[in-house]
Amino acid sequence: QVQLVESGGGLVQAGGSLTLSCAASGRTFVGYAMGWFRQAPGKEREFVAAIRWSAGNTYYSDSVKGRFTISRDNAQNTVYLQLNSPKPEDTAVYYCAAARPRNVLVVYRSSEYDYWGQGTQVTVSS
Repeated sequence: QVQLVESGGGLVQAGGSLTLSCAASGRTFVGYAMGWFRQAPGKEREFVAAIRWSAGNTYYSDSVKGRFTISRDNAQNTVYLQLNSPKPEDTAVYYCAAARPRNVLVVYRSSEYDYWGQGTQVTVSS
């Protein structure tokens, strides 16, 4: 059974930093793309960042580009999201997701992902 477990969420001050982790288990994730999405109260889930199996390919939403960094440790089946200089508008539940290998993957589209974690709350205080 595939499991994605996020950790590292919490309260952070604006301008600080926080690192989220997502540990994957239950199968091999060779070739899987991994993504982070977030959902704020009253808003739809939105794409934050994604990374291909070959970690040279990373993608970011415009709202976090230059502030957040996604990375992965394939040996540990873990993906990370480093939040640098977070803003109060980054407050949301952050979800980790995994997408099976395929020829074409639209990384910013949540429906492309096959497995999801339960989410971890990030609150940024001003």
